[in-house]
Amino acid sequence: MAETGNRDRISQQVLLANLWLALLSLAVKIWIGWETRSLMLLAESLHTVIDAFSTVLSLIAVLLPYRHNGREVWSHGRLESSLALFLVSLLGFGGLGLTSLALTQLTASPSLAHLPRLTVTPAMIQVLALVCIAQVALAIVQNRQAQRFSSLALGTNAQHFLKDAWLLVILLVALLGLWQGYSWLDPLVTIAMVITAGLSCWRVLDIQLPLMLRQIAIAPEAISQIVRQVQGVTHCHQIRSRGVVGRQVWIDLRIVLHPEFHSASNWVKQQIEANLRDRYGPVQVVVDIDPIDSEPIYPQDLPKRNPDRELDGR
Repeated sequence: MAETGNRDRISQQVLLANLWLALLSLAVKIWIGWETRSLMLLAESLHTVIDAFSTVLSLIAVLLPYRHNGREVWSHGRLESSLALFLVSLLGFGGLGLTSLALTQLTASPSLAHLPRLTVTPAMIQVLALVCIAQVALAIVQNRQAQRFSSLALGTNAQHFLKDAWLLVILLVALLGLWQGYSWLDPLVTIAMVITAGLSCWRVLDIQLPLMLRQIAIAPEAISQIVRQVQGVTHCHQIRSRGVVGRQVWIDLRIVLHPEFHSASNWVKQQIEANLRDRYGPVQVVVDIDPIDSEPIYPQDLPKRNPDRELDGR
């Protein structure tokens, strides 16, 4: 349990550092974009908003208490839905506005020779370069920590940052071009940034939000049938599963072992996880073994819930 707590604490620290750096990068890009009147920088800020959103989702996954024995079981509630709607609305409004301004500039000067010159200084380029390098470096550290702790939350967020790292290179090259006087780069790169922001947003929503759904991933009867095929297992109960089959599934269950197999409980757990992984792909399994002198708790033995008493607080 101490190791699990340490893992969660380090994951939270890495994600918080990533979030603060993303917010700092967002502030720097908006400030420089406003000072230089560069649409390109404002469009790239949309990517930073998506990065911050991805980090917040990963933080929610680590911090929310929907876990069993320290293993992550992601949830999906009003907070995540509200954040997703806010992100899509912001990207839609900002992307359409920036694209409209960029097209206006291009149509006003079809030859691209009379676009207004933007004031870009070497100091601005250096500041952005430092921020971009820090973002990529932290994403690499985050990816290593994800592999070390087998954390899907860290790994998903790190992969998102690393996949968008090439956009930072394009941004810096375009800034150098603006510094040299190639003003036509600004509207063209703006349109490209808006399009890639839409693709990046879809990638985050497609990968992370489905993983956070609070729904049964696998029927308990199917899991029980596979588990009871392992030698020594006499009964399987209290089965819970979350996630998306084929991507990542968290399974929590209890088993009753034959007395002769209690000394080989670790081997039994490994066989259960191996069988479930062969059947359903990436899984993380938490197996609790009932003591020898205890009886398994069956669903029909549980006390019946009285919704009226729960609502009245009695």
